[in-house]
Amino acid sequence: MAAAAAAACRLSAICRQFQRVIKISSPVSAQLSSQALTSYPSCLQRQNDLFRFSRPSQCRLLHTSSSRWGLEEFFDLPENWGETTVKSGAPWTAKQLRAKSNEDLHKLWYVLLKEKNMLFTIEQEAKRQRVQMPSPERIKKVERSMRRLDTVVKEREDALRLLQTGQEKGRPGEWRRNVFGKTFWYRFREHPIPWYMNRRYKRKRFYTPPFVAPYTRLSLEKHLRNKARREAREKRKQQRLSEMFPKNTAKA
Repeated sequence: MAAAAAAACRLSAICRQFQRVIKISSPVSAQLSSQALTSYPSCLQRQNDLFRFSRPSQCRLLHTSSSRWGLEEFFDLPENWGETTVKSGAPWTAKQLRAKSNEDLHKLWYVLLKEKNMLFTIEQEAKRQRVQMPSPERIKKVERSMRRLDTVVKEREDALRLLQTGQEKGRPGEWRRNVFGKTFWYRFREHPIPWYMNRRYKRKRFYTPPFVAPYTRLSLEKHLRNKARREAREKRKQQRLSEMFPKNTAKA
């Protein structure tokens, strides 16, 4: 009994000491403590500030398009699923692309690239299910737009190079003939030694021997004969189509 009473006395003494420590004795100390709390941010506030600084929303300015966690961009819009035809606009013309800035062309290239990947996904899925792809002409429109965009960018690069260096092509060259009489475009390149000391360059023969001239003439005749045959075949095809469809005035 004496031991239990002693333990109870010690517990009550510890409780009174704890209350004395956490109790604010006067309004002055309360005012001082409130000033201290307002003047110095607490650990919780610092943690909140740190968390607010390290949020991914601060990095949102680095993205140029909406971020998606799935593969939705490889598929068409849900409202187009199951449709046989999908409305699409005309391809970009060179005149429209020339009026845009380099930054807009750069963005448009990636937009067309994403559209092309999406259309290829739809085409592959249609082949897997053995069904008709909705509006397959969209692939040709996108490819035609990308080809024209590439042409416009090359035109600007050539114009800038012509203004800076006086050369229209990025790598100068000239038309040359090989030993077989074929004409090809030879691009110049830099060598560490002069051409008359370069054995590898001297082994290249940029001329046509005299005995190759008859074969060159025969090759040209063969090319012209094949061209005439293709034109005659196309003409016969158009004539046959006009006989089958007399009301069709447009060329097939």
